Amino acid sequence: MDIPAQLLPQQIHACYPGVAIGNKYELGSGAKFSPSSPINGESLCQSGAATADEVAAAVAAAHEAFKAWRVVPAPVRGELVRRIGDEVRANKSELAKLITLEAGKIPAEAEGEIQEWIDVCDFAVGLSRQLYGLTIASERPEHQLIEQWHPLGPVGVISAFNFPCAVWAWNSMIGLVCGDPIIWKPSEQTPLISLACHEMVVRAAKTMDEAPAALSCVVQGKADAGEALAKSELVPLVSATGSVPMGREVAKTVAGRLGKCLLELSGNNAMIVTETADLELAVRAIVFAAVGTAGQRCTSLRRLIVHPDIVDGLCERLVKAYATLPIGDPSRPGTLVGPLVGKPSLERFLASIKTAQAQGGTLLCGGDQVTEGVPGGCYVHPALVRMPEQTEVMREETFAPLTYITTYDSIEHAIELQNGVAQGLSSAIFTSDVREAGRFLSPAGSDCGIANVNIGTSGAEIGGAFGGEKETGGGRESGSDSWKQYMRRSTNTINYGSALPLAQGIKFDV
Repeated sequence: MDIPAQLLPQQIHACYPGVAIGNKYELGSGAKFSPSSPINGESLCQSGAATADEVAAAVAAAHEAFKAWRVVPAPVRGELVRRIGDEVRANKSELAKLITLEAGKIPAEAEGEIQEWIDVCDFAVGLSRQLYGLTIASERPEHQLIEQWHPLGPVGVISAFNFPCAVWAWNSMIGLVCGDPIIWKPSEQTPLISLACHEMVVRAAKTMDEAPAALSCVVQGKADAGEALAKSELVPLVSATGSVPMGREVAKTVAGRLGKCLLELSGNNAMIVTETADLELAVRAIVFAAVGTAGQRCTSLRRLIVHPDIVDGLCERLVKAYATLPIGDPSRPGTLVGPLVGKPSLERFLASIKTAQAQGGTLLCGGDQVTEGVPGGCYVHPALVRMPEQTEVMREETFAPLTYITTYDSIEHAIELQNGVAQGLSSAIFTSDVREAGRFLSPAGSDCGIANVNIGTSGAEIGGAFGGEKETGGGRESGSDSWKQYMRRSTNTINYGSALPLAQGIKFDV
């Protein structure tokens, strides 16, 4: 698959830029890196990288852009995002090809991710006229008490390889209508799609006099670039997506300067399948949630908690379904399961299965590397492992198509198993019993940020706030009122009378 060059800035000395500040591109003075395509394991390109000083320069440019952008009326800011959405619509298929090339997603999922960006643009455009404050009843006569929301400042975004466009889009499109420029440190696995996304913003910004050039900045590189971004005191909010260890480091760094963090970290997602479940529906949901994106979604299904009366039949259905899965080159028509991102992911997949077997698990299907009929890269047969109970290996997230199956004694026990891990992102129950569904969604039910009934754990819509609890980090992105994280609240009291009464009835006459 060729790189869609028309979406990208001109190459500099056969190396893609490591620093983008609006429409200005620089190679970057950091150590160059060469990501490999998961499709075949071959080097994809050479990318420049930003040094700490170059990250600081991008932040400084974004800070200057903020001074102008914060006073542009929010509906005008929304107009920029509308134009960005138009650019994305016009280039949807080519943008998706970059995601397939760099992240290994099948075209349907890659195009779905670009569609998610378009949807977030539409959401953000509407939001630009709905940044509502409050009018509050004042206890003092001839006083008005109100709340306003103002732009926060430049927002740092650190994203992961598995959603190389969507996570940035959630933050950046909403951040832009809230009045915030964006400095993006993408995964070193996906430099090309990040430059292409940035280019869409640049093209739209060129059509509006109100849009400062440095509203969008990209700093390529490895952990040191992200660390420099997290350290900057000119970045009041850092949104970081990735592993728990990475999130802990970002949180410590940002907290050390009393900044704000929005964390989207790991998930160890479970589905409860009760004896009243529609098994046809459940099987379809399980397969997509477990093997979609080769199990490399933070919302991928990791644990199945099944009623003992139906577990054998469900396992038989799943094994048959898994046997039909087309595995291979994600750009090939009909493929449903593409590659793992690299060799470390393959090694963790194989090691986790061995550990599960040592803890009493039985491998029902899959669990081995696919070496024939694939173009190279790290391909595996998705695995199902039957476990006697929820063991330690089930409490860890293996970022691969590996799903554990165990049973429960009662709905209370099932929920206890569901909640009995450190992560708290997504969860689901399949049941036809409204009481079981209600209990699962109640305060005593799932402790995850996402709790679904008769639908899988993955594939969230953009209208709802996305995120989770516990080690998932507590962040919320995309829809609902997540926009408030990108703004600062101002409480205002207006005295339109001629007296000066004090709150709480305090008398202080001079």
